[in-house]
Amino acid sequence: MSDAWIGAVDRPLEPLWRGLLVYRALTLISALAVTLYRLGEYAHPVGVVVVLGAMTAWTAATAYLYLVKPARQAAAVADLVVTVGVLATTPLLQTPAQIAADAPVMGSIWTPPAALACALAFGVRGGVVGGLVIAAVDLAVSAQVATELNDIQLILLASLTVGFASTVLRRSAERTRRAVASEAAMRERERLARAVHDGVLQVLGFVRRRGAELGGPAHELGALAGEQEYALRTLLTAGPATVDAEGRRDLAAALRVLGSSRVSVATPAHPVELSAHTVDELVAAVRAALSNVDVHVGPDAPAWVLLEDLDGAVEISVRDEGPGIPEGRLAAAEADGRLGVARSLRGRVADLGGTIMCDTGPDRGTEWIIRVGR
Repeated sequence: MSDAWIGAVDRPLEPLWRGLLVYRALTLISALAVTLYRLGEYAHPVGVVVVLGAMTAWTAATAYLYLVKPARQAAAVADLVVTVGVLATTPLLQTPAQIAADAPVMGSIWTPPAALACALAFGVRGGVVGGLVIAAVDLAVSAQVATELNDIQLILLASLTVGFASTVLRRSAERTRRAVASEAAMRERERLARAVHDGVLQVLGFVRRRGAELGGPAHELGALAGEQEYALRTLLTAGPATVDAEGRRDLAAALRVLGSSRVSVATPAHPVELSAHTVDELVAAVRAALSNVDVHVGPDAPAWVLLEDLDGAVEISVRDEGPGIPEGRLAAAEADGRLGVARSLRGRVADLGGTIMCDTGPDRGTEWIIRVGR
């Protein structure tokens, strides 16, 4: 994988930032040429030279801040502030005749790149805000408002377009990163699957078959081997739920690993991404519910786990077909100091700000329903 391709994925806006700096350098040259040519017309030529020097120094500084040592969001805000400051010197440096003749404001064509920088740094909203700020100051220092409207429309349109492009590029790069990571993980799982299949899985499968043939205590050992074989196959097929650059994990992938020959797991086909901590706590709660099925219903009892991705929330249900929980049993267990349900289930869900409900009754099994906001 070439460095250029990696850069296009990891830094999708890099060409736009470089193009912005080239554009800013060209507009600086144009503004310097026009202003110095008419320097004698200004009320305070020395002040004009000072402002032009500040514009030149800031142009060099933005090249450092945007490319050499990227601090782009903070630099874009500072860029907007400096540009507003340059525009605000217009009434102080121009003569009444220049103002009446609607001469170009200080900075002139050099000022729009600040709005474009906000668009690149913050997306559509940043571009719109940056364009509106520059437009407002431009109108405030201009004598002929009507003649400035066309320029303001161009600034706003350019800022909106660049902001939209930056948002699309970021999302596209993120999707590409995920696809590349998924492909790499799939290849690694295939490599591990080949190695494990020739060793561990064959041994576990042999123990499961021999245990079923021998019966007695060996049958239990074979059943355990079968559970581990199924879990290992699921892990190799689905893969673990990895943490992305934003600290999020796929809850659906994490729950699918819990599937076994007796535990059926149903999840949406698309990723259900939550913070890694939330996913860990929810998986631990589901494990606790499945452990209760083992203890109170039986190690061979089937169980079902269902994940639903709702608007603004996720809902997990864990169901079995056991005898149900007698009324008052949970409260009595908690009073006796047996806090498995209270801590492993209710405590975890409560810490996440979610809700948990137990639907149970004689001869109709037990269903735990966990709901947590996105």
